[in-house]
Amino acid sequence: PGAAFGNFDVTEQGVPMPPTPITQHRLHNQQITQHTLASPVEVVRHLGALQGQDYPGVKWSIGLRVPGCTDADVEQALAKHAIVRTWLLRGTLHIAAAEDVRWMLALVAPRLIAGNARRYQQLELDEPTLMRSNDILARALQDGQELDRRALLALLEDHGISTEGQRGVYLLQRASLDGLIGQGVQRGQYGIFFALDRLPPATLSREEALAEMARRYFTTRGPATLQDFVWWSSLTTPDARAALDSVRGELIEEKIDGVSYWRADISPTDSDGFAALLPGFDEYLLAYQNRRAMLDPSHAPLIQRGGMFAPTIVIGGRVVGTWQRTVRKRGVTVALSPFAPLREDVLQAIKRPVQQYGDFLGLPVEVH
Repeated sequence: PGAAFGNFDVTEQGVPMPPTPITQHRLHNQQITQHTLASPVEVVRHLGALQGQDYPGVKWSIGLRVPGCTDADVEQALAKHAIVRTWLLRGTLHIAAAEDVRWMLALVAPRLIAGNARRYQQLELDEPTLMRSNDILARALQDGQELDRRALLALLEDHGISTEGQRGVYLLQRASLDGLIGQGVQRGQYGIFFALDRLPPATLSREEALAEMARRYFTTRGPATLQDFVWWSSLTTPDARAALDSVRGELIEEKIDGVSYWRADISPTDSDGFAALLPGFDEYLLAYQNRRAMLDPSHAPLIQRGGMFAPTIVIGGRVVGTWQRTVRKRGVTVALSPFAPLREDVLQAIKRPVQQYGDFLGLPVEVH
């Protein structure tokens, strides 16, 4: 990495190295160090899409970006379908604003479906079976009906379509990628599905959609590279390059070690000493193919295991440890696991996001 990335390590005194221009811009643009948005819907619309397979985690991803936001506020936006959880970028569950879901699906779903062809074959899901499943699921959710995952899978079984193993997930995903169903709130372990025909239709042409996706990404995640955008968006490299070219005049280009990084023309908020507790799949890490600016590669195995990402402690833009929560009726406990001992003033800085998390849940919070 070039000098602009700085030193990734924690000093012997337990103090993270100063933030770099890259991390300062990313924290600012992602609404982590600056807060100009007033609601969960505005945050989701601003970021375009947030990775969302961890339901409690993605709610906190939204909440930490809106001062005073609560878990109930995010739940309300999901219940009203102002924001929607569905399989989207990279074929993974994301949350997007209602008005963005259909044009994003139109842009990325055909390639994702084609990429699933081999898995469909392994699961013995031929196209007639997939289309029949789509029809059953769509009819079950007509006229405003909402059903959870268990009920939908039981319905498929009743119609002679096996949901054994991963078949059920791929059947629900296919109906979602085909723009038929999406999820609102989750009750217990099960998402509540509804028909996507209740959402605004896609009104952007393919060229407009490409430009809008690039605009959302680089203005909210920049500085970022073309390959970062390819990773995040599910687009082919030629489509991603064309998308970037269409908004190039709206962005600033910077060269680091001969590689072009693109970002909005803004002055970032100073993040020196700024502390945050991020959920495991937060966009601050997941939105980039190359995460070295925020995470020492030697620490990567400590936060990523078997496709799961641990919640992270971030100081001055760098990941310095992980954390876990234990929620009970009368309170929440946050257990901190720094990669190296942290100095007392750094631990004091962490108290602010810990309290913010307790306020988000509406529970007293204790730190271990």
